[in-house]
Amino acid sequence: MNEAPENVRLIGGEMLLWSDMGNLAGVTDWRGAALELIRRLVPAGGRVLLVGPHPLVLVDDVVARAASAAVLLRSYPDACALGERHPVLDVFCGRLEALDAGEPYDLVLALDGLLRTHSAEAPAAAWNESLEALADLVAPGGRLLLGVRNDLGVDRFVEARPADREGADDQWAPHGFDPSYPSGPGALDLGLESAGLSVQRCYAAYPGRQAPRSLLSREALAFDLPEALTFPLSARDGDRMLVADPLRLTRLVFRHRLGEELAPLWLAVATRPPHGTDRARAVELPLGLIEEGSSLYELTSAGTRRLPGGEEHEIPAGRVLEEILVEACAREDVKAVRELLAGLAAWVEAGGDPSASADGLVHDGARFAAISPPSGSSTGSSRTPEPRVVLCRILWRFAVRLLAAGHHHPWPWPLEADQLTLTLCGMAGRPCDPGDLDRARKLDADLGRPAELAEQAPTYRDLLGARDRLADQLTAALARISRLETKLSYRERELVRAKAKLRRTQRKAGAYRRTLGYRLSRRLARPGKVARRVIRLLSG
Repeated sequence: MNEAPENVRLIGGEMLLWSDMGNLAGVTDWRGAALELIRRLVPAGGRVLLVGPHPLVLVDDVVARAASAAVLLRSYPDACALGERHPVLDVFCGRLEALDAGEPYDLVLALDGLLRTHSAEAPAAAWNESLEALADLVAPGGRLLLGVRNDLGVDRFVEARPADREGADDQWAPHGFDPSYPSGPGALDLGLESAGLSVQRCYAAYPGRQAPRSLLSREALAFDLPEALTFPLSARDGDRMLVADPLRLTRLVFRHRLGEELAPLWLAVATRPPHGTDRARAVELPLGLIEEGSSLYELTSAGTRRLPGGEEHEIPAGRVLEEILVEACAREDVKAVRELLAGLAAWVEAGGDPSASADGLVHDGARFAAISPPSGSSTGSSRTPEPRVVLCRILWRFAVRLLAAGHHHPWPWPLEADQLTLTLCGMAGRPCDPGDLDRARKLDADLGRPAELAEQAPTYRDLLGARDRLADQLTAALARISRLETKLSYRERELVRAKAKLRRTQRKAGAYRRTLGYRLSRRLARPGKVARRVIRLLSG
């Protein structure tokens, strides 16, 4: 065992040959939304404790902002690496129950939950027991930010291989058999209250537990959220084996107002009541935080506000254009598709956002609006692209996504994405040629959002749907082949009978030509010729 840095202390239960950070797939990759929430919670001049493994970016940000920071890890190699990275950081290595900090902390961060606070050197404690040990580390008036994975989250319904059923090396204590583990938001609130904490706000993290990009409070989820807000929260993760399309499944979750109950993760902000007449430090907690690309937005009561210091924008109303088009294609409503595409072309020509796409626009029946407000030109060129090229790019992205998802449409199935794009451009009344399509693909590459989804593995339900659709088409084709074969057999029999009748007629005609009467009639049928022959005979 290598010598540990001076700021690393072994407290018991440390795992000397184990690394939690080596298995990056198991540690939640908290990004901009969680960082913004933590920045608002870090007290000025207070003490902060991080419990369990966290992304290095998050640890670096907390160490830079907090007056005094400490970390509790069960992995000895991770503790040594973190101690060398931050010499001013107090690093405790061992299990949670063995930590004796002496003085409680003003902010305790456990975004990874409590499952990785146990050690293989001792039996794992129940979840409520670990929560009580964690709550004892919170000072009066202090706060706890706790992450809890939902065993019945929407991501559990779409994954064919749940991560906690792969039998990895870190699963010596199988998850799911602890009756004290919270079964829902209500059970989480009761567990925190029984530990002496009061829930200040609880967030639902989307779209998945591996890399959450948004935090929505239960106050925000209690309302009917517009589709322009919920649609980006259900993006597909391409590196997983999926049973169902998470886009459609997550959309149904929000429509039925089950966003909190079926969230992949819960992030609870709880506080310990202060002593006597003391007051806890006031913190303005947001209704929601949404990360879109490199931008971070705060959800307000009237819309969204870009951070930092951006203006507040109203969330556009209406349905997502891609869903409207997919629904019209499923009904084979070509007229509705033509009207929508014609309106889209008019919107683009009137100065619409050149970076828009069918999955980034909403339509309220009269107007089109971008889900995310345009952030200026990002095409890498100062020249604005032609409206025809912008429209061709939008329709090309839609065609690629439509065919990759296996949705039904009224056009020939062997049609490729490029051919379907030209068909859609024609239906919009703006015919395009292959040159425009090449420029549209170049524009899409300049925007940095490739639409090539065909390389991703389709979901199991998509495969079943495609199989059923192909089976129906094969049944119809076999029925038509059977009808054509029956018709062909009938025609062949008719042809055989016609040939036999023709042969009999030819034989009768040949026998008739050989009779004496026929030959005499043939000769007497031309009297002029017979007369000339008789005259030639008589003349000599």
